[in-house]
Amino acid sequence: MLVLILLGISTSQAQVRSVSLNEAIKLAKENNKNILKSRLEITLSEQNIKENKDLRLPEIELNGMYSRITNITEFRGSGFLQDKVVTKAIPEIYEVGTAIKVPLYMGNKINNAIKIANQENEIALVKKEKTENDIQLVVISTYLEIYKMMELQKIFEENIKEEQSRLKEVQSLQKHGTVTKNEVIRAELQLSDRELNALTNSKNIKIALHDLKTLVQIPENEEITIDTTTSLEEMNGIDSYDSYKNKAFQNEEMRIADQEVNIKKTELKMAKGNYYPTINFFGNYGFNYPNYKFFPPNPYLYTLGQVGIEARFDISGLYKNKTKVQAASTRIQWQETQTGILKDKVEDELFKNHTQYEEILERFVVVDKALELADENYRIVKLKYLNQLVLVTEMVDADNALLQAKYNKISTRIDAVMKHYELLHTAGAMPNEI
Repeated sequence: MLVLILLGISTSQAQVRSVSLNEAIKLAKENNKNILKSRLEITLSEQNIKENKDLRLPEIELNGMYSRITNITEFRGSGFLQDKVVTKAIPEIYEVGTAIKVPLYMGNKINNAIKIANQENEIALVKKEKTENDIQLVVISTYLEIYKMMELQKIFEENIKEEQSRLKEVQSLQKHGTVTKNEVIRAELQLSDRELNALTNSKNIKIALHDLKTLVQIPENEEITIDTTTSLEEMNGIDSYDSYKNKAFQNEEMRIADQEVNIKKTELKMAKGNYYPTINFFGNYGFNYPNYKFFPPNPYLYTLGQVGIEARFDISGLYKNKTKVQAASTRIQWQETQTGILKDKVEDELFKNHTQYEEILERFVVVDKALELADENYRIVKLKYLNQLVLVTEMVDADNALLQAKYNKISTRIDAVMKHYELLHTAGAMPNEI
């Protein structure tokens, strides 16, 4: 029975899947629903291009008609319904025909409609790129947050062992009457606090791992963990602000905004197209029975066809279309202003991320020195504590300071990595692989 239990535990552990950061990003790009949605939007935009190109194709109709008619009754008298004369008609009418219509000129509306469809397709492609980069940043953020919490969990576990050992020492000293019950309680409270922190942190790790599974679309019933065996990239330097700024003005948001301006300009051309006539080539051919081209009608099947060019010009468009053109011009100005607002926003976001990144890098020396001091302080206080020169409260304070210093060092390194990718994301320079 024991062997079966051990085998069950081993199998359960073997089912836990370790996911690296690169693998998580790759899975997200392949399976994330937001990215799949953006791909469908590209397909829709491509179909819209084809739909607009189809406007150039001829329209061909096939029609047929069968009906029965009454005789023709005329009233030739001066009074109402007087002097009725009935002319016998051929009671059945058959018509079968076809018609074709080909647009020759429509104020360049078809070409502009195709142009807008192509511009919308360009936007869909950039939006897909943006969605992939957005999801990549979310995956990195979630992954690094889990990494940070798992490192904190290691610190908690090490600290719990230390606290358990200290509690035994205090309990032993109490038995010999060298410390009071209050110090034992203080040690127990410290241990309890660490265990609660570790429990809360472990649950937060579980929640974040579930979020990561949803992002990369790993099945709900599959357990995962992240690969913490590979060291994170060490961030020691930073490029100039201007180098990022030049890239940022060509990021996905800016490219979409520029393309939106182009669409508005094409829409203005379409509105101006209403000032021009519409010219179509047309043709039709049909079989008809009887021949009602003569009266009385001839009881013969006949054919008739025609080809030609028709032109239409909406005179009312000369005054009605003016407002549409003005509105289209205003929409261009609005979109250009919106692009300017976005440019300011991108510049502010980039400056903030660049400044914060510089700050984090400058904190490396500080947190490293703080850890050295906290470690030395802990060593000194612990030595004094073992020699009964300080109370357990001072030992707890030193322990807390050391724990915080350890976490600050790890947290600062991970924050630097995260801020680096936030800076690249704002600049539109996210790498394909980490």
